[in-house]
Amino acid sequence: MAVGETAAVDSGVRRRGCTFQKNDFFPEESFKSWGNYGKSIMETPFRFKDRVLKRSSDHAELVEIKARSGNEMKKTLNWWDLMWFGIGAVVGSGIFVLTGLEARDQAGPAVVLSFVVSGISALLSVFCYTEFAVEIPVAGGSFAYLRVELGDFVAFIAAGNIILEYAIGNAAVARSWTSYFATLCNKNPDDFRIIVHGMDPDYGHLDPIAVVALVVITALAVYSTKGSSIFNYVATIFHMAVLIFIVIAGLTKAKTVNYKEFTPFGLHGMVDASAVLFFAYVGFDAVATMAEETKNPGRDIPIGLVGSMTITTVIYCLLAATLCLMQNYKDIDVNAPFSVAFSAVGMDWAKYIVSLGALKGMTTVLLVGAVGQARYLTHIARTHMMPPWFALVDERTGTPINATISMLCATAVVAFFTDLSILSNLLSISTLFIFCLVSLALLVRRYYSSGVTTKGNQVNLIVCLVLIIVSSIGISAYWNNTTTGWIGYPIFVPLWFLGTGGLWLFVPMAKKPKVWGVPLVPWLPSLSIAINIFLLGSIDTKSYIRFAIWTGFLLVYYVFLGLHASYDTAKQYDQSKHSSEEAEKQWNKVEQGVVEQDSSTAHVSN
Repeated sequence: MAVGETAAVDSGVRRRGCTFQKNDFFPEESFKSWGNYGKSIMETPFRFKDRVLKRSSDHAELVEIKARSGNEMKKTLNWWDLMWFGIGAVVGSGIFVLTGLEARDQAGPAVVLSFVVSGISALLSVFCYTEFAVEIPVAGGSFAYLRVELGDFVAFIAAGNIILEYAIGNAAVARSWTSYFATLCNKNPDDFRIIVHGMDPDYGHLDPIAVVALVVITALAVYSTKGSSIFNYVATIFHMAVLIFIVIAGLTKAKTVNYKEFTPFGLHGMVDASAVLFFAYVGFDAVATMAEETKNPGRDIPIGLVGSMTITTVIYCLLAATLCLMQNYKDIDVNAPFSVAFSAVGMDWAKYIVSLGALKGMTTVLLVGAVGQARYLTHIARTHMMPPWFALVDERTGTPINATISMLCATAVVAFFTDLSILSNLLSISTLFIFCLVSLALLVRRYYSSGVTTKGNQVNLIVCLVLIIVSSIGISAYWNNTTTGWIGYPIFVPLWFLGTGGLWLFVPMAKKPKVWGVPLVPWLPSLSIAINIFLLGSIDTKSYIRFAIWTGFLLVYYVFLGLHASYDTAKQYDQSKHSSEEAEKQWNKVEQGVVEQDSSTAHVSN
């Protein structure tokens, strides 16, 4: 039995979820008394330095950390499940709501190119996620990958934004679910919401139906991962049939005159729209969190992730092109664009099929989101950066019940109060930020290995990474602050090539993937960083302010709670590991002594 397993059993982890026991939340030494806590606070600078510099390992994430959940998650998924999970996770409110909003206000018919840009960015990130998921198939997803390559502190900041991403993402989809349900019932979306006139309009349209949808979906996510997969598979097939219907029926009413003004808002408008439409691709990272429940990660994850993202990008482009051919971009409805478009071209009956398909699509997005967000929280709690109670896996269902229900509560509160436009922009920031970090972590994984990479190569690696990041920020800033200038591009673009080419030519690769790897390293991960940063520059200032407030809250939590809990846990594990190694050495000496004694006895006898 591994050390982590011993600790898990001794602390009574093997029990049903959603129950409470003593020390479920802060069992660490720092929280045993106020005196201990005071001493821990005094050691904050030392502990912070330790957590910033210390990195986890593949083995620790796969064995010791995973064992802290007590029970194993059931390995029931294959590539077919993952592919349909990927499609079900992504094709939801992003296409059915944001397409209309961005086509009307930002891109016009060029919204199809906006989907291409954001789709390429998402696909590059998928490659990076896939390599990590194959090498480290655990429920932690990007949190686990960043712990291994960039350390605990960076992983925690990313983890907090992952939690925000999922809470916001599912809340946004739940509110869109209400909008399309209202269309199905021949009602206005606000007819099913409670309007509080004394509140800010962005927060005063209360949505109880969104909460009910979340509760029902979460119940299925708690019950069974394989059951969720079967439901997702059936619902997504129906959804795909509706999407095919939208394209074929919509193109019969196509008017090429609607494409006369293809880029009414210019290239800048098209790019700005792609930053927001990145929301439409959010969800595939939830599939990476299911690696722990996948039968053959080396085969199933690449097929499932890359296959689903490729199919999704093609679907999005077809749907966007169809919408703008059916109706002039100025007349597109922002709440239910496809349903209203069919009504406008004399196919009023079709809006019911569209609305039902949209509901099915959003239902699967909610389901995969509920599954993914719980697994992220589970793995974060395994490290004690969040209370370990969230890490418990129910023995009967093989699912993390505590984490699933807790995320439901947080998501329901956000969905009840907050408008979709606020949610989509804020979500895009969190997602693009995390994808940048994962791409950066992949470059670190390939080009740095402790004890292998020389000091000189470490310096070269750091210089190249700085050049890639600085040049990407420069390109993004110049693009978003000038509409006619060009002088910045001959400066920053060569710098990006210099950083990426320098990494390729002058830094030897320290580690190669065992099973599946990203092609064209370092060019593809570096391009992923550049595109994600470029899109980040197109998001509005208010969203950055909200992002900064949330990140500030994460830092406060980390300094006063998460840092000390994770430090104590890591220290306890190191001590246990050291004790186990010493005991093993002593036992080996004893065995060796017995062997030598037996040999001497045998020699005397002879």
